[in-house]
Amino acid sequence: MKKIELEQWEPLPGDPRRAQYAGQRTAQEVFEELKHRLEGMGYLPNEYFLMDREWENGREIPKDADIFCTTDYGGNEGVYLDVYLKWYENNRPVTRSFITGKTLDETGAALDRMFLISSAITKAFHGDRGTYARYLRLGERAEPSDMIVHLNPEEQRTIIQALAEQRERQEQAMSQTEQLLRRMTGSITAYMDEVGRYPLHISDYDKTVLAIRDGEFDAFKNLYPRVSGQTDDLLIEVAGRPGTVGGNMTLMLLAAVEGFSPKAYLTACKRAVETGDSWRVQTLVKESEGRLSEPLPSLHGEVILYAYTNNCRNIAKDLIAQCTPEQIASVPPKLLRWVAEKLDFQTAVDLVDKGVRPGDEVAGILRTLTGQHQEWMAERLLEHGMPVEPDNYDALYACVSNQAVGAAKLLLDRGIDLEQYQLWAEHRPKGDGYTETMEELAAYWSELQNSTQPEDSPMKGMNL
Repeated sequence: MKKIELEQWEPLPGDPRRAQYAGQRTAQEVFEELKHRLEGMGYLPNEYFLMDREWENGREIPKDADIFCTTDYGGNEGVYLDVYLKWYENNRPVTRSFITGKTLDETGAALDRMFLISSAITKAFHGDRGTYARYLRLGERAEPSDMIVHLNPEEQRTIIQALAEQRERQEQAMSQTEQLLRRMTGSITAYMDEVGRYPLHISDYDKTVLAIRDGEFDAFKNLYPRVSGQTDDLLIEVAGRPGTVGGNMTLMLLAAVEGFSPKAYLTACKRAVETGDSWRVQTLVKESEGRLSEPLPSLHGEVILYAYTNNCRNIAKDLIAQCTPEQIASVPPKLLRWVAEKLDFQTAVDLVDKGVRPGDEVAGILRTLTGQHQEWMAERLLEHGMPVEPDNYDALYACVSNQAVGAAKLLLDRGIDLEQYQLWAEHRPKGDGYTETMEELAAYWSELQNSTQPEDSPMKGMNL
């Protein structure tokens, strides 16, 4: 099985047989590929397996970083597996926690299993150092080597049943069977090649899905044309398959198929977000035009919202930069409020500049910002043209209640009538500072009224 790479490489211009360095992969993308591989082998810790938060939002793996693992009993309960990144900065070693896994069990068997998971992670990045092709004679196959396999009780029962019955694995045990065979043969497709003469009843669709999950590109290339009626499901599978091979499968399917259902395409985009691969997400969103059986105007906005709310802000920002104002207009109104709550000023401004429509969320946005003493940010969004309806008195009420005079004045400039607001707010709660703020706004409102007198007004020519 191929190693998980920490670097990106691309064909050298003018010589596609050679590759050149193209930067580091994001930590999220590497984590998702590793998690996918462990899950396929039945090797995920049964309590949790989580990436440290400092590596979220598109942070890249440091150049020339190495990965190593530690396994030990926890201080209070369970067994812990810690994955670390180590690299050098200014000739000094730097070590940071990358991933943490935990199991609730405290038995010796649980410790053994976690050490095997640690071994699987090490092999995923450094290789298994098995028999190399140059040591084999022509036509010779590598002989199976010794293997240590940890079996939980359910997996033990699966093997006992198979040996006792001397026939194919039962359908209800297929999940464990796939995991065990993957460990023993290296890949599902290799197993199918090995035992193809036996009456193993797997549909072409199942074989295609297994090829996707196992990263067997050639097998996928030969199989997917046989299941043309299930391309929606295949797109979801390939889009969510971490690693370079998943991206290549996605491109192949997009090039070969037209007329995906909008629902499946949106799901595929969300699965792509979960891989941490920004390029894949951008490609899917960009290629959506002409690929859907019917239009889905909200696609861009829903994908951006999903990315931003699932700790993939870098992907969301890349999509915002890619989208047209018309596409940004389809973004769900709650996105801008979410961005405001995170105090992500640059993203908020980018959305406003591109024509986001916050709708009824404006009052909540202003309430959030002014309530956190971020009046400056509220003012900048209004100055950049954040849409506010003239009768949105709740927006003005939020500013007045939080004594955000500057933002409130900007709302009056945008056409909100202070006198109508006073009638609207007459019976609403008024906290400390409300009266003083209203007095300042009343004076400002009077100036506004005087400055907008008609040409024949007696006050024409008055300077404020």
